[in-house]
Amino acid sequence: MLPVSEKTTNHSPDEKPVEPAIRYVNLYEADDKIYMRRITGFYQRLRRYTGVPLMLGFLLLPWLVIDGRPAMLFDLPERKFHILWLTFWPQDAMYLAWLLVISAFLLFTVTVLVGRVWCGFTCPQTVWTQMFIWAEFVCEGDRNKRIKLDARPWDFEKIWRKSAKQFIWITISLITSLTFVGYFTPVRELVVDFFTFDLDLVPFFWVALFVGATYMNAGFMREQFCKYICPYARFQAVMYDKDTLTVSYNPLRGEKRGPRKVGDDYKAQGLGDCIDCSWCVQVCPVDIDIRDGLQAECIDCGLCVDACNSVMDKMDYPRGLISFTTEDAIQNGKTKVFRPRLLGYGLMLLIMISLFVYSIATRVPVGLEAQRDRGVRMYRVVGSEIQNVYTIKISNMDRKTHVYDLQVEGDYPFEIEGYRAMPALEGEVITLPVRVTIPKSALTTRKTEIRFIVRARENPELSAVNTTTFIGP
Repeated sequence: MLPVSEKTTNHSPDEKPVEPAIRYVNLYEADDKIYMRRITGFYQRLRRYTGVPLMLGFLLLPWLVIDGRPAMLFDLPERKFHILWLTFWPQDAMYLAWLLVISAFLLFTVTVLVGRVWCGFTCPQTVWTQMFIWAEFVCEGDRNKRIKLDARPWDFEKIWRKSAKQFIWITISLITSLTFVGYFTPVRELVVDFFTFDLDLVPFFWVALFVGATYMNAGFMREQFCKYICPYARFQAVMYDKDTLTVSYNPLRGEKRGPRKVGDDYKAQGLGDCIDCSWCVQVCPVDIDIRDGLQAECIDCGLCVDACNSVMDKMDYPRGLISFTTEDAIQNGKTKVFRPRLLGYGLMLLIMISLFVYSIATRVPVGLEAQRDRGVRMYRVVGSEIQNVYTIKISNMDRKTHVYDLQVEGDYPFEIEGYRAMPALEGEVITLPVRVTIPKSALTTRKTEIRFIVRARENPELSAVNTTTFIGP
């Protein structure tokens, strides 16, 4: 509760000063519950067609098996990340950073072009909220029925309808949680252990945590997440311009608002096409009035477009009073699609995706590090030979066991001593010291560059190179 002083009027010196009035504003007052009206239309079907494939991919990927492994498994204890036919290791963290940068530029490009369609059509927050709202429609009915149901006293019908809704919510949350945790532990064993009450404490904790998180987020937080938590809503306006395609109300056509009957000559009454039915507000999942203009809370879901078009059809008015359009199209009747910022984002995105795909396609699953001994003695003179000691690390990031041969190259006849080839298992890192020697008479410079080369004995194309230095007297 925050006290706010009301502004007082001026008074003369002879008058007694008036104490300022104190008004209290509750900064933590809960928003009113949103009762969405059910609507059908093009954008509602489009949301379904974009959400269902993503949902199926999320649910099925952990169950698919490729080469005897889950198609998608982030094995944190073993530090292995299986993604389809590839296995990544901690040494491949660069690819993760690269992928995040690509995702950011993809988001920027899409936002400049078509606004927040990611939020309205494919964001997990939107998809899961849709499923929970669907459960409300099935169990409690449409908007007016739900309002009446919440207002009535508790009786048998209200109890069983609310209980059925909660059962569906919990079931969706449980399936979501088991699937998500199944990306980090084999999902087949996880599900069996869960339903046979043989699950270890750690995976049980994570399953329970994500059940609760999904239930609270999609069941109760909903629009609060989009309004106050999601950072995208905060910086989207920076990427918008007058040619960005967004859900917009056309005030030039809609104003002045007012009710009327079908067939009335509303233009003679000075009215616009908007009949002020508030359907656009009733279908909005974030409870805003699109007629007030562009707002940070709008997720560009298009539900208000479908609602308005259905009303326009009933009134026999042209569609498009609310539509996906641009500010420039409303004011000037034209839109400039190709503009410098969009072309710049698109070009950078294309370059980064091309380089990323090329890097993945040419990725060699073996790593080599050679670290010269930096002790007090940088080199040794043994008889007629000069020696440098190195620590060699060979990382086998392939899915097969390999025996790696090591050799050294340089401007002089260097030789390796102390290296013994041994099998390197999948994911194993072999660390061992080796000596590089050269006859004293053959070395004519104090410091020279050498290259260590490691090759798989079974597949010579599987190789890696590391460059370091050799120090002489």
